[in-house]
Amino acid sequence: MTDTAHDPTGGHTDANEFWEERYRDGGGHGGDRPNARLPELVADLGPGAVLDLACGPGGDTLWFAGHGWHVTAVDISSAATTRLAERAAERGFGDRVRTERHDLAETFPTGEFDLVSAFYLHTPFELDRVSVLRTAARALRPGGHLLVVDHNDVAPWMSVDDGHRFPTPQEIADALALDPAEWTTVRADRPRREATGPDGTTATVTDGVLLIRRS
Repeated sequence: MTDTAHDPTGGHTDANEFWEERYRDGGGHGGDRPNARLPELVADLGPGAVLDLACGPGGDTLWFAGHGWHVTAVDISSAATTRLAERAAERGFGDRVRTERHDLAETFPTGEFDLVSAFYLHTPFELDRVSVLRTAARALRPGGHLLVVDHNDVAPWMSVDDGHRFPTPQEIADALALDPAEWTTVRADRPRREATGPDGTTATVTDGVLLIRRS
């Protein structure tokens, strides 16, 4: 018998079912605000076309749209993308936000972008993240940026397998193996911050930040 209390999949065997259940009825932590590090990390990049990978409740997408970006927001959950489209329209951002459902293990949105933003693209299910991020890099226009922000430690409110280890920014950069003649690592570090979990618990957490620019 599976101990679902310590199982990050919650007993699910299907990724789509897992994320649909999570985001159904407006669920998902932090849906009305962007991820904590987003504003500082993109402040100097300027508005353009951004691809928000695994957008979830859409806090990042709505922030981007509110700051002049045109956003393609994708998620495996149709509940998440449908609700996000409604919220964008309610805020007057309907002309700046396009939502699409994609299981990134199988499909990837078309188009070219000035920024691809991948915040906490973690899943308890099988996903070739390196392949996804390489595809994301190829979707950038010259001068565009790939931004990857990961958890780099386990917060008290997170459900992960015992002994789980998140890759560092440099490990991700090394795995991507992008041609240095075309790609420049702008930032690869592990800053710490105070965070608040879904239940109000606070803790000091470490993020892994990787920012790469295409020449």
